[in-house]
Amino acid sequence: MSQRLRNATQRTQRVSIRALYQRLLWSVLAPLWFAPLTVQASMFKGEALDKAADILAIVILIFVPIGLIAVFWLVHILPEKIAEKRHHPQQTAIKTLCLLSLVFGGMLWPIAWLWAYTKPVAYKMAYGTDKHENYFSEAVEHAEAGKLPAAELAKVREELDELAARGQLTPELRVARDRLAALRSSTPQQPVPPQQQSVQPTQPGGAV
Repeated sequence: MSQRLRNATQRTQRVSIRALYQRLLWSVLAPLWFAPLTVQASMFKGEALDKAADILAIVILIFVPIGLIAVFWLVHILPEKIAEKRHHPQQTAIKTLCLLSLVFGGMLWPIAWLWAYTKPVAYKMAYGTDKHENYFSEAVEHAEAGKLPAAELAKVREELDELAARGQLTPELRVARDRLAALRSSTPQQPVPPQQQSVQPTQPGGAV
C-alpha cells in the first residue's frame, strides 16, 4: 500500500513539474507569437512601399548579377595578371588557358594558376631566357628615363648579348638591344684627368 502511495506521489510531482515548464515556455513564446500583430511591417506605406519594392527588385535583378559577373571575371583572370607581373615568357599560353577554362567550367583554372607561378626552367634551356619580351622593352624604357639601376641594366645587356650570340633574338628583342646600344653611345663618358707632363730642366748654355 505504501509503495502505491509513493508511486502516486512521484507521478503527481512529475505532472506538476511538466506543467510548470509548459507555463514558463508559454510565457516566453506568447509575446513573440503576438508581436507581429502589433509591429508594423515596414516604414513605407502605400505607393512609397510599392516604389521601394520596385527599386529593390531592379537592384537585385540588374546590378547584383553584374557585380557577381565582374567579381567572377576578376578572379578568373588572376593567373594572367600574375604571369604579366612576373614577366612569365608563356603568359600568352596562360591567357589562352584561362579563356578555355570558361568553356570547361573552370576546371583548367587551377592549372593556369600553378603555371603562372612556375619558374620556366625548360623554357630558359630552350630559348636562353626566362623572361617575356615585354620585360626587355620595359627595361629599355626605364633605362632611357634613367630609372633603371646600373646592375639591372648590365644584366639586361648581358642577357640580350647572349641571345644575340645564340641567334635567338626576335625582332622586338633586336630593337631593344639596338636602343640600349644607342643609349650607351649617347651617354657622355667621364673625362679622363690629364696626366701631369714631366717638365725637363733646361740645361745651361743650351741651344736656343
